Amino acid sequence: MSQATFSIRMDDALKKQFDTLCGDFGMTVSTAINVFARAVVRERRIPFEISSPAKPEITREGAIRAFNRLRSSAKTNGLQGMTLKDINEEIRLTRTERS
Repeated sequence: MSQATFSIRMDDALKKQFDTLCGDFGMTVSTAINVFARAVVRERRIPFEISSPAKPEITREGAIRAFNRLRSSAKTNGLQGMTLKDINEEIRLTRTERS
């Protein structure tokens, strides 16, 4: 299937918010717009609502609990020996897959 470029003008602040929200959904802006366009064409209407859960308040206690859950999970899965270099590589790979 051939590809076409779609260009729009948008307020800079709105674009930044949209970029961030699409990231919260786990997709790029391009993917979000393609999902929207396909659904509109298929259903011949604006067919759906996409929402993001409210961001939880981050507290020191909550962060410590999350860290301890991760530590326990790493131990259970035999990953407690990962180095910082290993962890950063996993993060890089995950970010590359999302792009």
